[in-house]
Amino acid sequence: MKTVFSISLGASDDDYRFETDFLDQSLRIIRIGVNGDLNQAESLLQSVRAQANAIGLSLSHDHYRVGPEQREHPDTIRLKASVPDIPVTTGTTLRGILQEWAVRHIQATLGHFFDNARVLFLNGQAGYRIARALSEHTDNLYFADPYTDFGIPRLLTSLKQLDSYTSLTAPITVQPLASRVIDSVLHSPLYRLGEGLVKGSLHHSVADSHVIVGSIEDLEPFSQHELDGKTVITTRVTEAALASLAERRVAMVVDYSPWFEGRPLGVNVLEAMISASLSRNPEQLSPDDYLTVIERLGIEPRVLYPNGYRRVNRFAFVIHPLSQQYLTKTPPLDWIAQVSPPAVMNLVEKAVAYTPPFVYSKVSGIRSPTGDEVEGWLITVGGTPREIMAHGPEFTYSRLLAAAKLAKKLGAQIMGLGAFTKVVGDAGITVAKRSPLPITTGNSYSASGALWAAHDAVQKIGRVQIGSRGKMAGKAMVVGATGAIGSVCARLLAKAVEEIYLAAPEPAKLLALKESIELETPGAIVHIAGSADRDVAAMDMIVTATSGAGKRILDITKVKPGCVITDVARPLDIPADDVAKRPDVLVIESGEIQLPGEARMKDIGLPTGIAYACLAETIVLALEGRFENFTLGRNIEWEKVREIYKLGLKHGMQLAAISGVNGVFSTEDFERVRTLSSASG
Repeated sequence: MKTVFSISLGASDDDYRFETDFLDQSLRIIRIGVNGDLNQAESLLQSVRAQANAIGLSLSHDHYRVGPEQREHPDTIRLKASVPDIPVTTGTTLRGILQEWAVRHIQATLGHFFDNARVLFLNGQAGYRIARALSEHTDNLYFADPYTDFGIPRLLTSLKQLDSYTSLTAPITVQPLASRVIDSVLHSPLYRLGEGLVKGSLHHSVADSHVIVGSIEDLEPFSQHELDGKTVITTRVTEAALASLAERRVAMVVDYSPWFEGRPLGVNVLEAMISASLSRNPEQLSPDDYLTVIERLGIEPRVLYPNGYRRVNRFAFVIHPLSQQYLTKTPPLDWIAQVSPPAVMNLVEKAVAYTPPFVYSKVSGIRSPTGDEVEGWLITVGGTPREIMAHGPEFTYSRLLAAAKLAKKLGAQIMGLGAFTKVVGDAGITVAKRSPLPITTGNSYSASGALWAAHDAVQKIGRVQIGSRGKMAGKAMVVGATGAIGSVCARLLAKAVEEIYLAAPEPAKLLALKESIELETPGAIVHIAGSADRDVAAMDMIVTATSGAGKRILDITKVKPGCVITDVARPLDIPADDVAKRPDVLVIESGEIQLPGEARMKDIGLPTGIAYACLAETIVLALEGRFENFTLGRNIEWEKVREIYKLGLKHGMQLAAISGVNGVFSTEDFERVRTLSSASG
């Protein structure tokens, strides 16, 4: 029987011994801790020398390879030198393999998990292989080595910086005298005066991260506030460690340490076991040797959810002021608007259009019944619809691409375009081609939400019946039918309503749309017109989806009593003063969505927990982990409208209370429209 010793600088309370069969060899494994006493470790190594076939050094300073720099610590060199004729290992090679595999395993099995994540390494040199693997998926890598080595409140922000830092500091930190000097400085009264600032900066960095790489001991100082929702990549996660992480609301733990016969096994021990079984020095072990052991033992990274399944994905969504009035809600522009003539505010409106994008609000608290969560950012670009339309598409493209770069830096995995930003140019196609992350306009869910709201409203009023073919017996109109949302609403209405009317000032596009609908839905009755005026009086339902920037697109006085109008446009196609003229007509402000969980964000003009459907589409895709270009261009596929509707239901999205320009409609509002329309005949 061969014997493997693990000599640990850790606590002797954790000592163990066991016997096992390994690679067709009988092995005795003995772990002895020396409670941090280097001299005792050296004496112990010499005392077990005659019995050992291989030795693992645990919790001693490893030999890190960082870029071109091989960092060799004198303590490890000293311990190895005390038993020159015995294979001794810290597990460096096997650790690197398991660390890198942990990243690749998660990215492959969970799909895009690390895309753009903000990753903080509490010891970048120890986690270099993890960092190198993660660099394929995110540029947002941060290393706390200056803090942990010297107490300097500064993070390194790239692998290149870590390489340079290691080259500069390795000659200092590995020298015993220099190490003692550094240690004395870190414990000096002068340093302790600034220690609060240093610790505060690191705690802030932990809170801002999405993934944290470090040992269980490294994580001890951090609170629930800082670790809530985080993913931790670490090693040797015992039940006690997992319980501690659960208390601090860590979402997911990736443990790359090997487990053997129901216990975590140090990589130094396992590498020593391989060396003893094969009678080779660690330097002689080949990739095939490691692969054989990993496959034979079935070793793979453990993915642990301390509080049950919980995955937190990230999104960004672009918003902009919908009018000059929106600008006056923000200090100091509110004051300027009060004391300045309109001409000054016109100049302000023009100037704001050139401002760089900025974060308007953090979004949090959105939780799906599946256990998936999202957090995100609302990013503002400055142009009002008037200013956006006054410039060429490239003007808006450049601002959206700047917003995408900001979103990537924040950690977003997908970005949605809101209001007029999704109308400009080719409706998101060019932006998606140039963007560093996937783009969606949200128009699929906007169409779904609009028809969802219209369907519910029509049922509540009760004026329209279902015909013999299963379709709504009546007439529906889409104003702005050739636009992105309008065209897909038209296609879907053709499947649900007996007769549809399409209005838009683009004859050729109308002809093509009518033709495609009749091919998709045989038997559909489709009428087309250059404007709404000719046929509006006969409509039971109207969807307005123009990009008219507030221009009047129909005469509401001609609308049939009891008609339901769903206004998808932003700014609205139907102004409040027009709505007031027709108490016998129901005008809905599109179909807003009630988000699952307890959504928290700044005011976007809707009640708490309710989002515009285009924003909800971005959130649904993030919850589903669908980080792809989803809705782009003006020809939306109705299959995608159906798909996003189903995904929304899966993740707990609900149609919000139906509302109009004066807020949520009550039962009395629906009854009023029903009564007035009945009285009209």
